[in-house]
Amino acid sequence: MKVIVMGCGRVGEMVSRLMADDGHEVVAIDYDQSALDRLGPTFKGRTVLGVGFDREVLIKAGIQQADAFAATSSSDNTNIVAARIARGIFQVPKVVARLFDPSRAEIYRRLGLATISSAAWGAERIRELLTHRDLDPVLAFGSGEVVMLSLEAPPHLDGRLVRDLSIPGEVSVVAITRDGRAILPLSGAVFRAGDQLHLAVLAASLPRVESLLGTL
Repeated sequence: MKVIVMGCGRVGEMVSRLMADDGHEVVAIDYDQSALDRLGPTFKGRTVLGVGFDREVLIKAGIQQADAFAATSSSDNTNIVAARIARGIFQVPKVVARLFDPSRAEIYRRLGLATISSAAWGAERIRELLTHRDLDPVLAFGSGEVVMLSLEAPPHLDGRLVRDLSIPGEVSVVAITRDGRAILPLSGAVFRAGDQLHLAVLAASLPRVESLLGTL
């Protein structure tokens, strides 16, 4: 996949490295040469110096052939402008914009732009860790509305069915790891002692999951 990352601060640098290490063709854009230099000689992608929403800079980065575009600068306005150009003018299939102001996220979702609010995600994550320390989320989606949990099945789940722990729209048993192998369980699958459960949960339903795990 051909990926352009606009903004090479801490987040952009990390995204660029991760995507390049995964084998994707990555181009990092930043107006500050020192920011691009932080990627170092081991970076497997290439860099372009310039303003990330400038048409010529984007073309130089290969946006006309890009499969994905991530706007990760420290400016919401810059990220949104760049993301809208990538989606609206160059028709890049996958576009994600980083936002610091979560109140603006819904506006841009309506424009078809996926947004990540580090402030909203971080606040939600802290709340989860403080109030649900026995259910430590390993992944969050959107702005933290849905989380992924990974936990060992409590002993009292042994012999119970997957459907007993599933609540439509709130809790879904996504996978079970058993004896080192992962399976996608049907609703009639049986839990066994020692199973590692992977649950997708509505964040607002975490207290209900705690209750289910304690009373089933």
